[in-house]
Order: sequence, then structure tokens, then C-alpha cells
Amino acid sequence: MSNTLLTQVRALLTIDIDSMDQNAAARLTQGSTLFKDMTSNQAIVHGQATLQWDHLSPAVVEYVRANGLDISSEEDILKIINYLTVLLAKQVLPYLTGRVHAQTSPSIAYDTQKTVDHARALVALFEAHGVPKDRVCIKILATPESIIACQRLEAPEIGIRTLATCLFSVSQAVAASQAGCLYVAPYFNELRVHFQPPGTTYNDPLRKHPVIPVISSIVQAFKELGSKTLVMPASIVSLDEIIALTKLGPDHLTISATILEEMAKPSTAVEEGALNPVTSGVDLSNEILRTNYLADGGKVLAEAIDNDAETTRKLKDALLIFGEMEQRTKEFLRKDEALAIKA
Repeated sequence: MSNTLLTQVRALLTIDIDSMDQNAAARLTQGSTLFKDMTSNQAIVHGQATLQWDHLSPAVVEYVRANGLDISSEEDILKIINYLTVLLAKQVLPYLTGRVHAQTSPSIAYDTQKTVDHARALVALFEAHGVPKDRVCIKILATPESIIACQRLEAPEIGIRTLATCLFSVSQAVAASQAGCLYVAPYFNELRVHFQPPGTTYNDPLRKHPVIPVISSIVQAFKELGSKTLVMPASIVSLDEIIALTKLGPDHLTISATILEEMAKPSTAVEEGALNPVTSGVDLSNEILRTNYLADGGKVLAEAIDNDAETTRKLKDALLIFGEMEQRTKEFLRKDEALAIKA
């Protein structure tokens, strides 16, 4: 096997595929190690549902009719999106050793009980279609209410593993660790970079990217706390960012198919020592490590987010974008005449 950036990074940490494109997953695992997990979100579901609709639609139509679903109903169309998510994820499962991830709806991100209910519905649907609970992880948006939902889901009586996503601060990460999440996914770039022309780019991300200190702090904080929660940076858009993040020593990286394809080229291999670990030199506050962010139903975390203008802005924008993508999927489904015929 030729040396590539993909093989070099894989030797140092766990790589997950941030895509529901089973063809890309197949190409990228030929003759090599399988990916650990597959991550997804409302944007990924929308993109792949529209691209793969010709072969997905017969199963979706049958599901709608068999369950007497009405596509004009908000409750029912979300059930259809859940089913689409399961179909897409199952196609990628053969290329994984770990879990498929499905994200709860942004529309309920500030409602603990509805987030718990959505997570349980997703897992039940996966199980009904042959994917056991221990091969599923539910991505949950890192609002205070939803972190409390993670805590409830992770409790032994439910036992659903979770990932805290849309995570932009050390406070959110520590809260997710306190909730018992399997993963946290700190965003390296805010979500909007994937939907508009590139803004600021950094030719030396390790030294210049403003989020490097945040992710380095999360990695260090979890070591100091002895946390079992794994750090999985997400929203990565360049090879330079892959190199910079690898040097910080996270447990995982979840990477888009496009970037993985680039990493698989022999020309991307880096010199020996280029991936050696570093820290950003941040000094963690003991107060951050000692604070119980889940206290009073998550109000302590809410205060921390409210006092952090950048996290507040990025979280609000991510929820808006994921909400827009979920709405686009609804509109796409409602245009299909076969689905519009009531059972």
C-alpha cells in the first residue's frame, strides 16, 4: 500500500467518514482498513436523498403506504425523513467497524423530552431494519436542553450512545462529558463555510486558525478530567486543517468524502515528523474543569453559552442552517406525486 496522508493519519488516530455516499465509502476502503463510524446530519441526508432518490423512492413509497402516513402532516413527514436516514445509513454500514450516526431535528434542539423521544424513535427504526442499537450513535445539538437529553439517553435504563454536535466551546464539551456522551464533535470551521464561497483561509492553521486553541483545550481538559468521552473534530475543509488537527491528538477525525479522496492520493504524504503532537499552549481554567454544567437542568451551561458571543452566534447559525436543510427535504418529498397519494 502506498504511503498517503490518509494512511499516515490513520496510523495515529481513528478516521470516520462524514458522508452517506456508499459509493465513496466503497472506493475509499478498497484494499484498506474500514472506517470506524459514519457521521451525518440534515444537510448530508438532504444531499444524498436527492441524489439517490431513483433507487430509494420505491422503498420510501412502500413505507409510507404500509404505515398509513400522510405527507402533509408534520409529524408524518419527520417519520419519513427518519426512514430515509436509516436507508442511507444502512448502505454505508458494510464499510464501517463501528456506528452509523443520525442527528436529531434542530427544530426541537431546545426541548429535552422531544429530543429524547426523537433519539429513541431513530434507534427503534434502525433496530426494526436490522441495525442493532450498539451500531448506532445519535448526534445531538449541544444546546443546554439537548445536553440534558444526552444525559438521559446515556443512562443505563435507556442506553443510547450520543454525540454532542454543533460544539464550539470548552464549556459545551465539558458538559457533554458530564452527560456521559460517547463523543463530542467540536467544529473546526463554522457550518456556513460549506454553503457559501470560502471566506478567510489560513495557510498555517495550527498557528493562525482561531479554533485551534479551543480544540486543543478540549483535548487537554478531557485528559485532565480522565473523561471517557472521545474527541472527534468535524467540519474540516482542507488537508492543512487535517494535518493541524492530527497534531493536537484528538481520538477521531470525521472527514468528508471529498477530503478523504484527496488524502488518499500518494502526493499528499507528508515528511516524517510533520504529524508529531503539539499543544497550543493554552492555560485551562480550573473553574471550567470544576463547574457542574448540568446543574439546575443545564442552566449553568446556558449561562456559559450566553456569556460567549462567538459560541452563541455559531450555534444559532448552525441550527438555522440545519433547519433549512430539513425543510428542503420536506419540500422535496412533498413534490413526489407517489408519496402524495394517501394510503
